[in-house]
Amino acid sequence: MEVFNHIKYIIAITLSFSIAHLLRGTVKFIQHPNRVKPYITHLLWVIYMYLTLIHFWWWELRLAEIAQWYFFAYFFIVLYITNYYVICTILYPDDINDYKDYKDYFFSRKTWFFGLLSVAFIADIFDTLIKGKDYFFRLGWEVPVRNLILIILCLNGIKVKNPKFHLILVIVFIIYELFFIARLYDVPIK
Repeated sequence: MEVFNHIKYIIAITLSFSIAHLLRGTVKFIQHPNRVKPYITHLLWVIYMYLTLIHFWWWELRLAEIAQWYFFAYFFIVLYITNYYVICTILYPDDINDYKDYKDYFFSRKTWFFGLLSVAFIADIFDTLIKGKDYFFRLGWEVPVRNLILIILCLNGIKVKNPKFHLILVIVFIIYELFFIARLYDVPIK
Protein backbone atom coordinates (compact mmCIF):
# COMPACT_ATOMS: atom_id res chain seq x y z
CA MET A 1 0.00 0.00 0.00
CA GLU A 2 2.97 2.34 0.55
CA VAL A 3 3.79 2.41 -3.16
CA PHE A 4 0.18 3.20 -4.04
CA ASN A 5 0.18 6.09 -1.56
CA HIS A 6 3.28 7.49 -3.22
CA ILE A 7 1.70 7.17 -6.66
CA LYS A 8 -1.56 8.61 -5.34
CA TYR A 9 0.27 11.72 -4.12
CA ILE A 10 2.08 12.25 -7.42
CA ILE A 11 -1.22 11.90 -9.31
CA ALA A 12 -3.00 14.20 -6.86
CA ILE A 13 -0.37 16.93 -7.16
CA THR A 14 -0.35 16.87 -10.96
CA LEU A 15 -4.14 16.65 -11.14
CA SER A 16 -4.41 19.58 -8.74
CA PHE A 17 -2.14 21.69 -10.93
CA SER A 18 -4.18 20.71 -14.00
CA ILE A 19 -7.52 21.56 -12.42
CA ALA A 20 -6.15 24.78 -10.93
CA HIS A 21 -4.86 25.79 -14.35
CA LEU A 22 -8.28 25.27 -15.94
CA LEU A 23 -10.05 27.13 -13.14
CA ARG A 24 -7.56 30.01 -13.19
CA GLY A 25 -7.93 30.37 -16.96
CA THR A 26 -11.72 30.32 -16.79
CA VAL A 27 -11.95 32.79 -13.91
CA LYS A 28 -10.03 35.33 -16.02
CA PHE A 29 -13.20 35.79 -18.07
CA ILE A 30 -14.96 36.89 -14.88
CA GLN A 31 -12.07 38.98 -13.59
CA HIS A 32 -11.44 40.76 -16.88
CA PRO A 33 -14.61 40.50 -18.99
CA ASN A 34 -13.52 43.13 -21.51
CA ARG A 35 -10.02 41.86 -22.28
CA VAL A 36 -10.66 38.69 -24.24
CA LYS A 37 -14.04 37.21 -24.99
CA PRO A 38 -14.55 33.50 -24.41
CA TYR A 39 -15.10 31.15 -27.33
CA ILE A 40 -17.83 28.58 -26.65
CA THR A 41 -16.01 25.67 -28.29
CA HIS A 42 -12.88 26.42 -26.29
CA LEU A 43 -14.88 26.67 -23.05
CA LEU A 44 -16.60 23.37 -23.77
CA TRP A 45 -13.20 21.71 -24.25
CA VAL A 46 -12.21 23.17 -20.88
CA ILE A 47 -15.33 21.60 -19.36
CA TYR A 48 -14.52 18.31 -21.08
CA MET A 49 -10.98 18.34 -19.71
CA TYR A 50 -12.24 19.18 -16.22
CA LEU A 51 -14.64 16.24 -16.41
CA THR A 52 -11.88 14.02 -17.78
CA LEU A 53 -9.52 14.94 -14.95
CA ILE A 54 -12.16 14.12 -12.34
CA HIS A 55 -12.89 10.86 -14.18
CA PHE A 56 -9.16 10.09 -14.31
CA TRP A 57 -8.89 10.43 -10.54
CA TRP A 58 -11.81 8.06 -10.03
CA TRP A 59 -10.39 5.65 -12.63
CA GLU A 60 -7.03 5.56 -10.86
CA LEU A 61 -8.55 4.36 -7.59
CA ARG A 62 -8.18 0.88 -9.08
CA LEU A 63 -4.41 1.27 -8.84
CA ALA A 64 -4.81 0.40 -5.14
CA GLU A 65 -5.57 -3.19 -6.22
CA ILE A 66 -2.12 -3.66 -7.74
CA ALA A 67 -0.09 -5.82 -5.38
CA GLN A 68 3.34 -5.41 -6.97
CA TRP A 69 4.65 -2.23 -8.59
CA TYR A 70 7.50 -1.76 -11.03
CA PHE A 71 9.28 1.46 -11.90
CA PHE A 72 8.15 1.57 -15.52
CA ALA A 73 4.49 1.20 -14.57
CA TYR A 74 4.94 4.06 -12.09
CA PHE A 75 6.81 6.13 -14.69
CA PHE A 76 4.08 5.48 -17.23
CA ILE A 77 1.38 6.70 -14.81
CA VAL A 78 3.41 9.87 -14.14
CA LEU A 79 3.79 10.51 -17.89
CA TYR A 80 0.10 9.83 -18.44
CA ILE A 81 -1.05 12.44 -15.91
CA THR A 82 1.65 14.86 -17.09
CA ASN A 83 0.16 14.65 -20.58
CA TYR A 84 -3.15 15.83 -19.13
CA TYR A 85 -1.41 18.78 -17.48
CA VAL A 86 0.17 19.76 -20.80
CA ILE A 87 -3.24 19.59 -22.50
CA CYS A 88 -4.61 21.96 -19.85
CA THR A 89 -1.76 24.41 -20.39
CA ILE A 90 -2.44 24.32 -24.12
CA LEU A 91 -6.08 25.21 -23.47
CA TYR A 92 -5.03 28.19 -21.36
CA PRO A 93 -1.67 29.68 -22.30
CA ASP A 94 -0.03 32.32 -20.13
CA ASP A 95 -1.30 34.94 -22.55
CA ILE A 96 -2.90 35.10 -25.96
CA ASN A 97 -1.52 38.46 -27.02
CA ASP A 98 -0.31 36.98 -30.31
CA TYR A 99 -3.88 35.97 -31.25
CA LYS A 100 -7.11 37.85 -31.96
CA ASP A 101 -9.13 35.83 -29.46
CA TYR A 102 -9.59 32.34 -28.05
CA LYS A 103 -11.12 31.12 -31.30
CA ASP A 104 -8.02 32.15 -33.21
CA TYR A 105 -5.81 30.65 -30.49
CA PHE A 106 -7.74 27.36 -30.37
CA PHE A 107 -7.53 26.81 -34.12
CA SER A 108 -3.83 27.69 -34.15
CA ARG A 109 -3.12 25.05 -31.47
CA LYS A 110 -5.68 22.38 -32.37
CA THR A 111 -3.00 20.06 -33.77
CA TRP A 112 -1.21 20.03 -30.42
CA PHE A 113 -4.45 19.77 -28.47
CA PHE A 114 -5.92 16.87 -30.45
CA GLY A 115 -2.54 15.19 -30.83
CA LEU A 116 -1.98 15.10 -27.07
CA LEU A 117 -5.60 14.11 -26.45
CA SER A 118 -5.02 11.17 -28.81
CA VAL A 119 -1.93 10.23 -26.79
CA ALA A 120 -4.11 10.24 -23.66
CA PHE A 121 -6.56 7.80 -25.26
CA ILE A 122 -3.71 5.51 -26.29
CA ALA A 123 -2.23 5.73 -22.79
CA ASP A 124 -5.63 4.93 -21.33
CA ILE A 125 -5.50 1.44 -22.87
CA PHE A 126 -2.12 0.74 -21.27
CA ASP A 127 -3.25 2.27 -17.99
CA THR A 128 -6.23 -0.10 -17.98
CA LEU A 129 -3.91 -3.05 -18.65
CA ILE A 130 -1.66 -2.02 -15.76
CA LYS A 131 -4.61 -2.65 -13.48
CA GLY A 132 -4.62 -6.25 -14.69
CA LYS A 133 -5.95 -8.29 -17.57
CA ASP A 134 -8.98 -9.34 -15.50
CA TYR A 135 -9.88 -5.69 -14.98
CA PHE A 136 -9.33 -4.91 -18.66
CA PHE A 137 -11.55 -7.79 -19.81
CA ARG A 138 -14.17 -7.02 -17.18
CA LEU A 139 -14.70 -3.66 -18.88
CA GLY A 140 -15.48 -5.46 -22.11
CA TRP A 141 -15.13 -4.26 -25.65
CA GLU A 142 -16.18 -0.68 -24.99
CA VAL A 143 -12.91 0.76 -23.66
CA PRO A 144 -10.69 -0.19 -26.62
CA VAL A 145 -13.41 0.58 -29.18
CA ARG A 146 -14.23 3.87 -27.41
CA ASN A 147 -10.60 4.92 -27.41
CA LEU A 148 -10.10 3.99 -31.06
CA ILE A 149 -13.15 6.02 -32.09
CA LEU A 150 -12.05 8.98 -29.95
CA ILE A 151 -8.57 8.84 -31.50
CA ILE A 152 -10.10 8.86 -34.99
CA LEU A 153 -12.28 11.83 -34.01
CA CYS A 154 -9.21 13.65 -32.66
CA LEU A 155 -7.33 13.03 -35.90
CA ASN A 156 -10.30 14.49 -37.76
CA GLY A 157 -10.23 17.42 -35.32
CA ILE A 158 -6.66 18.10 -36.41
CA LYS A 159 -7.64 18.19 -40.09
CA VAL A 160 -11.05 19.89 -40.05
CA LYS A 161 -11.13 23.69 -39.81
CA ASN A 162 -14.91 24.13 -39.66
CA PRO A 163 -15.95 25.77 -36.34
CA LYS A 164 -19.36 24.03 -36.40
CA PHE A 165 -17.64 20.64 -36.66
CA HIS A 166 -15.53 21.46 -33.61
CA LEU A 167 -18.55 22.61 -31.62
CA ILE A 168 -20.43 19.41 -32.41
CA LEU A 169 -17.30 17.35 -31.70
CA VAL A 170 -16.84 18.71 -28.19
CA ILE A 171 -20.55 18.29 -27.41
CA VAL A 172 -20.33 14.64 -28.52
CA PHE A 173 -17.22 14.13 -26.36
CA ILE A 174 -18.91 15.62 -23.27
CA ILE A 175 -22.18 13.73 -23.69
CA TYR A 176 -20.43 10.43 -24.32
CA GLU A 177 -18.09 10.92 -21.36
CA LEU A 178 -21.02 11.62 -19.04
CA PHE A 179 -22.86 8.49 -20.21
CA PHE A 180 -19.68 6.41 -20.02
CA ILE A 181 -19.04 7.48 -16.44
CA ALA A 182 -22.67 6.98 -15.42
CA ARG A 183 -22.87 3.48 -16.86
CA LEU A 184 -19.53 2.14 -15.68
CA TYR A 185 -18.77 3.99 -12.49
CA ASP A 186 -21.92 5.22 -10.85
CA VAL A 187 -21.53 2.48 -8.29
CA PRO A 188 -19.55 2.63 -5.07
CA ILE A 189 -15.95 1.47 -5.24
CA LYS A 190 -15.20 -1.13 -2.61
